[in-house]
Amino acid sequence: MTNQIILPESWDAHLAEDLASPRMQALRSFLAAEQSAGKQIFPRQDEWLRALDLTPLDKVRVVILGQDPYHGEGQADGLCFSVQPGVRPPPSLVNVYKELESDLGLPRPKHGFLEHWAKQGVLLLNSVLTVEIAQAASHQRKGWEEFTDAIIQTVNAKADPVVFMLWGAYAQKKAAFVDGTRHLVLKAAHPSPLSAHNGFLGCRHFSKANAFLSANGQVPIDWSLPDLA
Repeated sequence: MTNQIILPESWDAHLAEDLASPRMQALRSFLAAEQSAGKQIFPRQDEWLRALDLTPLDKVRVVILGQDPYHGEGQADGLCFSVQPGVRPPPSLVNVYKELESDLGLPRPKHGFLEHWAKQGVLLLNSVLTVEIAQAASHQRKGWEEFTDAIIQTVNAKADPVVFMLWGAYAQKKAAFVDGTRHLVLKAAHPSPLSAHNGFLGCRHFSKANAFLSANGQVPIDWSLPDLA
């Protein structure tokens, strides 16, 4: 299996230099060695940059930051908080749905597949883009964090204002450099069951994001998730 990482066209001019850095070369070598050793890595290789594939740079209107891909069989799909069709929504995503219901009156979806958001300009970006099966955080500090920092910096440099939803201390620290005078930076506790009641539930980030987008001449996000065929 090749360890080639190909940037989508809209991101290439901004991230090609970062992708060619020694740190990313070391990351590719690490991933190739893991693959050669027969280790199972999630998500599939063609989904490592799926967040960028589905959300071109010029279409980014909202950024939601996660940390690591899900490490269970068949879960990770390359988008933070999202799981593949047919997989039961994980606890953190269930709390996201609870907040959507409370904030916007939307019924809770039966699935956890968030592609509908990504295609509207919601960049669903994990800090680390791969993980070994059943080994949480196994690919942290291998180089992905610097690359995803560069992605956030690229979005921060956009002329059009963007909404950043930073849930939990990790996301808030990672995006601490975002220009809050141009962009809307929304902070809350992480939606994990361990912390959701400490400020995530009731944060109303979804209605605040849409109000900001509308005020800046942009189309609001349709946060509903249609049933899967």
